[in-house]
Amino acid sequence: MKLIAGLGNPGTEYAYTRHNMGWLSVDFIAANNNLGRPSHDFHGELWKWNNVLLLKPLTFMNASGLSVGETVNYYRIELEDVLIIYDDMALPFGRLRLRAQGSAGGHNGLISVLGALGDLHVPRLRIGIGKPPGSMINYVLGHLSGDEREGLPEILNRVEAAVDSWLNTDIQKAMSYVNKNNDENPSV
Repeated sequence: MKLIAGLGNPGTEYAYTRHNMGWLSVDFIAANNNLGRPSHDFHGELWKWNNVLLLKPLTFMNASGLSVGETVNYYRIELEDVLIIYDDMALPFGRLRLRAQGSAGGHNGLISVLGALGDLHVPRLRIGIGKPPGSMINYVLGHLSGDEREGLPEILNRVEAAVDSWLNTDIQKAMSYVNKNNDENPSV
């Protein structure tokens, strides 16, 4: 069993904000694979897809670890079989980076997840949202601009391809595919 968790915030006011890139990714994958409506389990929305679980924690970003931790513990999922998808200001908008492990880099949602799982060895797919021109909070919680919304389908297609690579190859090959592909073909 593998788990893909997209981080974000519940509520219509957060729909299509930069901070909800993880949620947008999970919604996109669920819709593209005709997974229907999710169940409401483990403080989140959960889809079962073959031997994969898709999770959107409903706990708000800073408490995402509660939902992810409960799901991992219930299904006894190995940490190498967990993929966390989230936004990252350190990357240009639309750039993807896949990593096998590491620190949270100051991202409160990932801090919560890593704390709940008690380990830094958790694969993650970072989606670049770029650096804020002003207030960090206003930027990450701000809605995507017109140009960003226009580029979103292409970004989400690349996220799905990255997830597919992670699901079907080992982490090193998936990282090579995702990170090299993004360096050669950045989106925006």
